[in-house]
Amino acid sequence: MTANSPPPAAVASPPVAAAGRAGKGRWRQLGLLSAAMATDSGEQGAVSVLFPAMRSALNLPLSALSLLVALSRIIGVVFGPLWVSLAQRFPRKYVLAVSSGLWGVWTIATGFAQNYLQLVVLFGIAAAGVVGSAPLVNGILADLFDDRTRGRAAGVLFGTVALVTGILGPLLGQLSRVDGGWRYGFFAVGALQLLAGLAILLFFQDPGVGGSERQLAALKAGSAAPRGRAFDRASLRRLAGIRSFPLMCLQRLLSAQFVMIAFGVVFLVDDRGFSNAEASLVVLPTSLSYLAGNLVGGLAADRVQLRFPGSGRIAVLQTALLGYGAVAYVATQIDWTHLGIYAVLFSLLGLLQGLQPSVNRPVVMAITPPELRGAAFAVFLGLEGIGWAVITVVVGFLGDAIGLQGTFLWTVVVVVLANGLLATPLYRTYGRDVAAVQAELDRRADSRPLPNETQN
Repeated sequence: MTANSPPPAAVASPPVAAAGRAGKGRWRQLGLLSAAMATDSGEQGAVSVLFPAMRSALNLPLSALSLLVALSRIIGVVFGPLWVSLAQRFPRKYVLAVSSGLWGVWTIATGFAQNYLQLVVLFGIAAAGVVGSAPLVNGILADLFDDRTRGRAAGVLFGTVALVTGILGPLLGQLSRVDGGWRYGFFAVGALQLLAGLAILLFFQDPGVGGSERQLAALKAGSAAPRGRAFDRASLRRLAGIRSFPLMCLQRLLSAQFVMIAFGVVFLVDDRGFSNAEASLVVLPTSLSYLAGNLVGGLAADRVQLRFPGSGRIAVLQTALLGYGAVAYVATQIDWTHLGIYAVLFSLLGLLQGLQPSVNRPVVMAITPPELRGAAFAVFLGLEGIGWAVITVVVGFLGDAIGLQGTFLWTVVVVVLANGLLATPLYRTYGRDVAAVQAELDRRADSRPLPNETQN
């Protein structure tokens, strides 16, 4: 048995997965998933955009922002796998609706915080829910779309998140002009999360684990269609045996691009002298460029992958990372006098960052069998959260000491360039791992299930 081959329990089939149904209304279903992730990201956006106003109201140091961002990521490491485990016991639709939507009552409650301690507690509770959407949504996306279209689907998903962020960013920034306006930002985001959760409950249809795989779509009712694996040691061992997966996880640990999202507005206020309302205006063009990067990157990555099956997506990913590091140097280490220049440079960063989710998510989907994808994304995004947390804490405290410009040089420019170089070993492992998964799916489609494989 290879590292990618599942044990018999992994392919048991109660209830039968909806293989073959994934094509029905899949773009409409993707729209619902996009709404869930977009509103969840709004909570983090409210903190990043409105932090200068929150800092004044609650007398907070710059390091408070890094601690809030780090808190949400560390919480994701713990609660992300928990939501994935719950989705093995209860319908994914209901788990997603609660974690990414109805949990928004805690985002609303965060707006009532009267001091830093209350802010941390309420924001932490809110984060414990919304972190569940990312691993669940990424796993479901793989069940809706096959490998030929996952890049563009991921592009639409993360592009929609960027579009909503781009619209909300300037609007939330203008609330800084109102006394206590940052509170209204949390109220608005929480209300949107509640609406998204209700939409999931009313309209979302789960395609079933492996619903997009052509081999599994051919299986008849009662055969060995897969079910999701629990987040357990056996799943972790199997994931560790997939050669490309640890390399992808290492890359996510070094995801320093997120620093610009969390500290970009604060950098323009503290180091470049713009007002909070002015600095927030760069959020819209940056988010629109991120949207373009997702859409164009998804289409381009799918086509490059068809042309070069063993290395296409890896080449796009590495190019995006190295380009990001170069532009980040120009954007943060040169003191430009006009906000418009920063808008252009930040937009280029958004474009290059937008290329990445439409590549790295399909890479993880392609190298893991269907029943392991939920666990894979829990690990993948959890490690991303650890890396983000560590880097943002360093940025917060180092920024208080030497300023954000010098901090960005080491924590963004250098780290991202190193991350780009670390993509090189994937050229050797990615094609082999994809072939192993396809061979295993072919084996399942060609073999008759044993009697005990159809039992719950």
